[in-house]
Amino acid sequence: MSQLGSPLTINTMKTSRRHFIKVSAASAFALSTGTPRLLLANTVKPLRILILGGTGFTGPFQVKYALSRGHKVTVFNRGKTHPDELPKGVEQLVGDRNGQLDALKGKQWDVCIDNPTTLPAWVRDAAQVLKGNVDRYVFISTISVYADTNTGPDENATLAKYEGADPYKETLEAMRASGFKTYGPLKALSEQETQKWFPGESLIIRPGLIVGPRDETDRFTYWPVRIDRGGEVLAPGDAKDPVQFIDGRDLAEWTIRMAENGEIGIYNATGPAKELGVGGMLDGIKSALNSNATFTWADAAFLKQQKVEAWSDMPVWAGDELGLSRTNISRALAKGLTFRPLADTARDALTWFKAQKPERQAKLRAGLTSEREKEVLATWHQKAG
Repeated sequence: MSQLGSPLTINTMKTSRRHFIKVSAASAFALSTGTPRLLLANTVKPLRILILGGTGFTGPFQVKYALSRGHKVTVFNRGKTHPDELPKGVEQLVGDRNGQLDALKGKQWDVCIDNPTTLPAWVRDAAQVLKGNVDRYVFISTISVYADTNTGPDENATLAKYEGADPYKETLEAMRASGFKTYGPLKALSEQETQKWFPGESLIIRPGLIVGPRDETDRFTYWPVRIDRGGEVLAPGDAKDPVQFIDGRDLAEWTIRMAENGEIGIYNATGPAKELGVGGMLDGIKSALNSNATFTWADAAFLKQQKVEAWSDMPVWAGDELGLSRTNISRALAKGLTFRPLADTARDALTWFKAQKPERQAKLRAGLTSEREKEVLATWHQKAG
């Protein structure tokens, strides 16, 4: 993710550190300010946009931005996630990617944006209905499709291979049961299915870790919440270890602009524009929140000894697989991908989290508990002493 292409929560993915990193799915805050409108809304040709999903994490941001630029928006989903949040004027079609696609039949759109697909059968089934009825198909994939996470991949890097029996018989339940080992390979096959049905008419976007308000995984939000609490904070590895992520709003708005411009091809979409260390990220969050937090840096070997996992226990940080945090985004930058300031993302993520119900705030879905963090810090100080 990625959002991982579907709204999967971090506590369902207790597998290896390597797997957590590859499933970033389902990363960007910025050195530049704001998201410039490359085209003024009143100069953009209105499009009929179909969004598969549209009510989860990034979908609502896509909807809002598209409407602000004069586009007509239709969403297709089960009608179960935030059904009352759709803005006025948005058409909602109710159905299910598992065979209930009748609501899509007999209608036409200029662009289809496929947000939640994890299984290639979902692309195939939707394409059979939409082929000839949409001009372009935008598939939101993930950098988890890459086979090698040791070096910073560009869009031409080798993709992960599916090694199961039949990818078209895979289910989300089976994927979860296997520890999400097939997530990246199935996303890669979904990309291929997209290109098969919409040759020369498809745009594939591969986000890194998607963060900010509405993120239910807490795989970035842990840090604003923890730093806002103040005191001594356990920090992972070396402060110069790179991190990458993208605010869901930046991803959503850039996706709409790419659709407006008729872009096709494959693009990695994470950030920031220049390499940033985990230390810079933590300091930036601290500054944004005016926190009194202090950071105690524990090296990777110690954290491994304490069974503190990169990515899950220490979110955003990739541990000893830092190549994935150096994903090449030069193609996307050349097409206008921009990033809002880290301070905005941190403050907005924290504000969103604090607006959730008390039971939701009581237990973060990523990162160490307060008790476990204290234990690890005590052991670190004992070792140092």
